[in-house]
Amino acid sequence: MTESGSGPGLRAARDKMIAAGVHPLAIEVFAHHYRQLERGETGMIPESAIEPLDMPALADADVTEEDGVRALRETAVIKLNGGLGTSMGMDRAKSLLCVRRGLSFLDIIARQVLHLRRTYDASLPLIFMNSFRTSADTLAALSRYADLPVDGVPLELMQNKEPKLLEKNLMPVSWQKDPTLEWCPPGHGDIYTALSASGLVGTLLDAGYRQVFISNADNLGAVAEPRVAGWFAGSGAPFAIEAVRRTPSDRKGGHFAIRKADGRIVLRETAQTLPADQKALADLDRHRFASTNNIWVNLEALRSELDSRDGMLGLPLIRNVKHVDPADSSTPKVIQIESAMGAAIEVFSGAQTIEVTRRRFVPVKTTNDLLVLRSDVYDLGDDFVLDQASPMIPFVDLDGVYKLVGDFDKRFKEGAPSLRQAESFVVDGDWTFGDNITVVGKVTLDGERGRVESGTVLTS
Repeated sequence: MTESGSGPGLRAARDKMIAAGVHPLAIEVFAHHYRQLERGETGMIPESAIEPLDMPALADADVTEEDGVRALRETAVIKLNGGLGTSMGMDRAKSLLCVRRGLSFLDIIARQVLHLRRTYDASLPLIFMNSFRTSADTLAALSRYADLPVDGVPLELMQNKEPKLLEKNLMPVSWQKDPTLEWCPPGHGDIYTALSASGLVGTLLDAGYRQVFISNADNLGAVAEPRVAGWFAGSGAPFAIEAVRRTPSDRKGGHFAIRKADGRIVLRETAQTLPADQKALADLDRHRFASTNNIWVNLEALRSELDSRDGMLGLPLIRNVKHVDPADSSTPKVIQIESAMGAAIEVFSGAQTIEVTRRRFVPVKTTNDLLVLRSDVYDLGDDFVLDQASPMIPFVDLDGVYKLVGDFDKRFKEGAPSLRQAESFVVDGDWTFGDNITVVGKVTLDGERGRVESGTVLTS
């Protein structure tokens, strides 16, 4: 294939994207990564190329309330909302999942922002980056909040889409059974392409906003608090990511490091770690900080960087191998070309990280996380912010029969047990649960199947 990208696989992918109305900039970003993929690049970051990273803590930062409120009034909020939650058996926007008191992720996010606006007299526009799969459901759910949109700022930013590629020859896959499965989102690194292509950076700057706070919709701890906004505005950094101390549950997750070659901060994801480096990846003493994917970006710095790079930040490639139908492992293997939003930290000179507490990182990736969120581990106050009510976040590990939300709900029909006094809750086998159940200490249920009756106190 030539460097200009005229080979059959890329030509076919380009034609498909053009026919689907994908923005030309998104096509060029895809082509850039496609060429890397064809050259055999994997985006891997060897352990030998990095060093551990230390960082300051938000708790030690000197931020006045006045500075925090001023910064909040110059902040816009973007929530990444393109996922369906397919790993949990969902076929609509994951953020529509009920989490507390009959409220979905979307309900809580909207109410968090509306409360912040009232409290601090801030316009604080809220924008959802939706995918072609989540747009309609999300906008329908948000329509009940008539005062949520801000004049001159869109409520939605559309994520781009790209073709899945057959692993065997990098040709766009064809799947007549369900043509929507021929497409995938380009990972959350697409946020910068979408911001550039849509002109939203200029729109926000013209409206008087100086910075944007970007986070995942499934992380209800990611609130645009004045203290964090004030720290970022006062730091002078063009780009920053909130980090948390890694715990045993993060052993398989990504982490921050320093690249030896140029001293830049990098974010190494699991998919970018060589098999020989998996032990180092899991070493919590060596690599101590994980990304929350809570990201702060100075809008002027972002516009300048995008302009100097023709709209393409050139984020590292992530080669994600899946099946055409994620729910059917007998379907052909495909490659999804992706990039990570946090990887942009290596693009911006002077980028920073800041350690925050776990209260700002409450992601829901599995039904294990969902059980904790639906339990009494967190209180949900009038400000709709999650407050940890237990001395620790319990470790939860449910059997595979609970993996899908529908199966999970059938077994917890009466609601989640009390986990406020729990250290760990491990369920092996198929158990159903009544109401008013309390878990105390370290509890393991095992056996082929069983039932925990209402009012039971499970103890170590």
